[in-house]
Amino acid sequence: MSRRQLVRPDPSSGGGLGDDDTGCTVLHVDMDAFYASVELLRRPDLLGTPVIVGGGDRGVVLSATYEARRYGVHAAMPMARARRLCPAATVLAPHHEDYSRISAGVMEVFRAVTPVVEPLSLDEAFLDVSGAVRRLGSPTRIGELLRDRVADEQGITCSVGVASTKFVAKLASGGAKPDGLLVVPHAQTVPFLHALPVAALWGVGERTAEALGRLGLGTVADIAHTPLATLVRGLGESTGRHLHALAWGRDERRVVASVPERSIGSEETFPRDVDDPRFVHRELLRLAERTASRARAQGVAGRTVVLKVRFADFTTITRSRTLRERTDVTREIHATARDLFDGLALERARLRLVGVRLEGLADSATAPRQLVLGERAHGWRDADGAVDRASARFGAGSVRPATLLGPR
Repeated sequence: MSRRQLVRPDPSSGGGLGDDDTGCTVLHVDMDAFYASVELLRRPDLLGTPVIVGGGDRGVVLSATYEARRYGVHAAMPMARARRLCPAATVLAPHHEDYSRISAGVMEVFRAVTPVVEPLSLDEAFLDVSGAVRRLGSPTRIGELLRDRVADEQGITCSVGVASTKFVAKLASGGAKPDGLLVVPHAQTVPFLHALPVAALWGVGERTAEALGRLGLGTVADIAHTPLATLVRGLGESTGRHLHALAWGRDERRVVASVPERSIGSEETFPRDVDDPRFVHRELLRLAERTASRARAQGVAGRTVVLKVRFADFTTITRSRTLRERTDVTREIHATARDLFDGLALERARLRLVGVRLEGLADSATAPRQLVLGERAHGWRDADGAVDRASARFGAGSVRPATLLGPR
């Protein structure tokens, strides 16, 4: 079923930007409240209610439904503050394996349309669809197709911005949220930008916004009509030229097809400081399982295992070990991380956080593997594959090591 009825003009444009998408071959696709939307697949009974995804009171918000955002809750906010702002919200623990799996499915949808996909994170990407127009139709039609397929195949919604540059496409997807599509015609780029506040420009953070305020500049139009020399004098050469170009819609960046992630990892902030090495060993297994699952979902294996430890006083250290060959096997990653931890000889030091990361990634299908004389026909790699298949069918965590069963 087409979702064309969800294509919306920018409310600030006074009635519409128009439907002319000629030359607008850059798309920015952004999942709506990604982590929260994925969690609602597990808990459909919570649809339409405020939901927060995050850790304990000492953690931070990973995502929140739009019902929770109305109370001021947003990503990266301390969980304790989020609970105070929205006490009626349901707080759900994150399931990173699900996020990686669904993200991989979403990226497959994108790459089925165009090979020129530049992921920015698990839940958003730029696409150059110039090579797909003849086959699939206009950029707007392609955006509609992407939204339909993501909804049908992954069960979540996304918003799409269609424009002639990356910068404007990203602004358009934000203006289309949630669950919409917005086209900014090439001829309307400058009027669209000039109505926005200066904070909308890429690269304007809190300090730059303050500097612009001291110059009396509050909108993008103000920046555009300020002499370049004045901007350079007030903001510096690089920032002044950068903002002046963006204010006139000039963005020369091209969509660049992605390279594989350099690392994959997971970490855990404990609700209270811990000093029991047996507890830490269990958490390292949990993190290794999560990291290995994400690696397998993305079809990569890594050669270097990195351990991260943060102490109660927030001092943080890392230790790493490079293996003889790349791996995506939970048991091997956990054994290495555990050896690294034991090698620290901490003697009951109080810990706030531990993490496990896999680096030196390469395509697992082509990574060389050393054969071992007398090796069994089926080993731990096959066991992990069976776990992945069971998780895909019955849900993440349906099969797990016995050590991780029972209360944490």
